[in-house]
Amino acid sequence: MYSIHFYENDLYVLNQALQNIPVVNENIRIKGRTGKVISVEKVEENKYFVYVEFEKIVDKNKDNIQGGKKRKR
Repeated sequence: MYSIHFYENDLYVLNQALQNIPVVNENIRIKGRTGKVISVEKVEENKYFVYVEFEKIVDKNKDNIQGGKKRKR
């Protein structure tokens, strides 16, 4: 078992005990967000840091907020 620490832009995301180590350019899903592995860094014998770049989140309600008009009920 390997201790895998996931980071995004030096921000700690998740720590998991996995049997296989992610490889570079592998698509990965963490906490409901999809992303790609940028780099893998070996720290100790069974400890790895994995740097991930997640896809940008698009806000669906952004149009309503920027419109300036409120809905009348």
